[in-house]
Amino acid sequence: PPPVEVPHGDLSPDALRGVVEAFVLREGTDYGERDVPFEAKVQQVLRQLERGEAKILFDPITESVHLLPK
Repeated sequence: PPPVEVPHGDLSPDALRGVVEAFVLREGTDYGERDVPFEAKVQQVLRQLERGEAKILFDPITESVHLLPK
């Protein structure tokens, strides 16, 4: 089956924060030369989700969650 989009509003605040924190902690999410604090990165991703600029996908085959730009 294809990945399923999960509306961020359907997740509890704790679950949403956990998904976003896991995404921010992944390799490849550094923002360049300027060091951005972890909490600032989390807030940036949460705002992107709220503005509809990013989406959460659940892959039922790998049972993993991904955040992607829309």
